Amino acid sequence: MGLTLAVAGWSTNLVVYLIEKFHVKSIVATQIINVVNGSTSLLPVLGAIFADSLFGCFPVICISSSVSLLGILLLALTAMLKSLRPKACENGSSLCPTPTKPQFAVLYIGIALASVGLGGTRFTLAAMGANQHERPKDQAIFFNWYVVILYASAVFGATVIVYIEDSFSWALGFGICVALTLIGLAIFLLGNGYYKHVKPQGSPFTSLARIIVAAIRKRNTPISSQREDYYSECHGKVEMPTTSFRFFNRAALKTQGDINPDNSIAKPWRLCSVQQVEELKFLIKILPILSSSIFLSTPIAVLMSLTVLQALTMDRHLGQHFKIPAGSMIVFILTSTAISLTFIDRILYPMWQKLSRQSPTPLQRIGLGHVFNALGMVVAALMESKRLDMARTHNLIDKPGSTIPLSVLWLVPQLGVVGFGEAFHYPGQVTFYYQEFPKSLRSIATAMISMIMGIAYYLSNAVIDVTRRATGWLPDDINKGRLENVYWILLVVGVINFVYYLICARFYKYQNALEKENENPISNK
Repeated sequence: MGLTLAVAGWSTNLVVYLIEKFHVKSIVATQIINVVNGSTSLLPVLGAIFADSLFGCFPVICISSSVSLLGILLLALTAMLKSLRPKACENGSSLCPTPTKPQFAVLYIGIALASVGLGGTRFTLAAMGANQHERPKDQAIFFNWYVVILYASAVFGATVIVYIEDSFSWALGFGICVALTLIGLAIFLLGNGYYKHVKPQGSPFTSLARIIVAAIRKRNTPISSQREDYYSECHGKVEMPTTSFRFFNRAALKTQGDINPDNSIAKPWRLCSVQQVEELKFLIKILPILSSSIFLSTPIAVLMSLTVLQALTMDRHLGQHFKIPAGSMIVFILTSTAISLTFIDRILYPMWQKLSRQSPTPLQRIGLGHVFNALGMVVAALMESKRLDMARTHNLIDKPGSTIPLSVLWLVPQLGVVGFGEAFHYPGQVTFYYQEFPKSLRSIATAMISMIMGIAYYLSNAVIDVTRRATGWLPDDINKGRLENVYWILLVVGVINFVYYLICARFYKYQNALEKENENPISNK
């Protein structure tokens, strides 16, 4: 919990810190935060691989937490020590001192260490917690509470700590993040004597690599139509590999010297079982659905980063004394998703089952997420047009840093619609990948969502960069740009991606028998 609070506290408001304290141009700041978000989404996958295959969860969590602590400490020092950040801008001047190379170096090293440290804790903490329980029911209860605490901590960090940073002191806010990380690490270490430690089992990616290497090494070997020519893990009748992606069938072909006298594999990088080959084929068949999910998440990543820039130009006051931090706007997505999940699970899905006499499949849930995601881009484009109209009406286009007399709450609908869509496609993707991945590879199934979001954040950077180079829609002062056009483009891309997804979903055949049963009428179950 302490680690999640700290991460939400420093990462959610980082774009504002870069703009206000390091005088980074607004669009560049959003690109930096997208790299950070992409890294903190991709690196946990690597952390999980290291924990599962090499070192175990406990050492990875300890080392990663220490690295994260060092990174957040460097960030706190940039806020505490004036020598580690540029001087403040002069009042009424748009020209601000540029940070020196050493100042940028300390900042970026701190961000990098904090991001890398997060990579070793996000999934491994959940895995280690589940390892303490034997029964699947107890593990399910643990995961439920883990997600609840994770979301609650993220909301608290993105509101309370961010508010402290905005309203009181950046040094105090980052200092709290350091303290929370230190306390969390200390509590974790104190419980070492009570933990159940599971030995590393080996990486599932190694098995996939072996299949590819074995198939390449036997590329000149003719494919056989005889069952006995293939190696199977099952005793008795040998399975025949399917005809799809026949090239990989060569990896299961038995050749001289591949098998020991006891029928075990003698050369793991030259021979694999038919079952392993079929597992790789399952993953290949899922790739089209997975690729559509990347483009589903990319508009969300762009929206989240640009919404902060919009909020900085708007009236963020609630009453006379409270001012909403721009970095806290992400909370509206989290809140919308949490509320929508309850509504969908308790009301909408039961109605769906009653009317159609069947449960919605994971692919149908993901499809609904596509629809609401596109609708969110429409709302965002219309809202940006209204914001620019207000800026023109009050002659604020050429006044950078001025506040448009338009409440920041006007941004809530676009975030709410996207959050509602996320309540469909996020659980749908988790369920789909977990059910469709082969059992031996399910340890990485739940990591797929994080990997997709990581790629989406990097892709959103490419979208922003191409837009800046090809058009004038994203200048450093967004009041002089055409941000609504970016959202319209994202809508077009989203619609095209939705059509692509429908084609992929139409021809996809569920590999899991349980999911096939889910498509049957409820009355027949």
